[in-house]
Amino acid sequence: MSTIAATPARMATYADYRKQEPDHVGPHAHTWVTRSANFVIATSEVRPGAVFERQGRDETFVLIARGSARIESNGASVLAAAETLTIVPPGAQRIEALAPGRIAIIATSRETDLLALAGNAARYRTHPPEVAPLVDWPPPPAGFRLRHYVLADHARADSNMRLFRSSTLMVNALKKRPVPRSVHHLEPHAHSDFEQASLILEGRYIHHLRYPWTADMATWCPDEHIEIGHPSVTIIPAGVVHTSRNIGNEPGWLIDVFAPPRIDFSLEPGLVCNAHEYPLPPTFSKRP
Repeated sequence: MSTIAATPARMATYADYRKQEPDHVGPHAHTWVTRSANFVIATSEVRPGAVFERQGRDETFVLIARGSARIESNGASVLAAAETLTIVPPGAQRIEALAPGRIAIIATSRETDLLALAGNAARYRTHPPEVAPLVDWPPPPAGFRLRHYVLADHARADSNMRLFRSSTLMVNALKKRPVPRSVHHLEPHAHSDFEQASLILEGRYIHHLRYPWTADMATWCPDEHIEIGHPSVTIIPAGVVHTSRNIGNEPGWLIDVFAPPRIDFSLEPGLVCNAHEYPLPPTFSKRP
């Protein structure tokens, strides 16, 4: 089996928000925006009274890391406490911070208003050829509506993952790591045709990345071992071997984002917490 890449891999994006100016400053909120080919993440440090109003083309995930907020859409509303995840339907949406905190909005790359703010927008003037396009999965049979999840209710003893999907996005709200991850139990891997975002909400991590070789040694890149704190977003390109570990005395909390949803995770029975609300594409739902 060949281990030579056809073309050089794209380099990762490291957005350390403690070290860079916000991409948008509004009343009571500082916001940093980082995109990939298929999705965009807006992370905000908020004070009470901060309001985000927009029209969403696709479903949007809203993660309340700290604080609390009122989330409204199409006449419905939910009070979202810390460590909750809400899927907001297409259409009008309003998020009002009720306490000091940190809010992450995760949306598809069809949301041009958010893309325009992205600090790394220049990297995506064209769609990367190695990344599969964004394709919608079937809509929820019960219709698009606010769907609210308390993350603590979905913790499993046998897994660190807490996976949620919509018709266009997948979010893995990993459990917090109270102690540093063992260097003897890492899981380096690569994704052939999609990118991954790792959003750090608490603690410090080291992202370990290994870029594939091509036949031309001039294109080879050294391994990266990047230490980064919170809040931050790292975009890991397709084809790049990667793994991450939290370090130091502070607990670590990391969120992974993918678009479209991952079929490998979705085919594992019981792994996706809200799988009953979002059907698989017909090609896969017919599998035994």
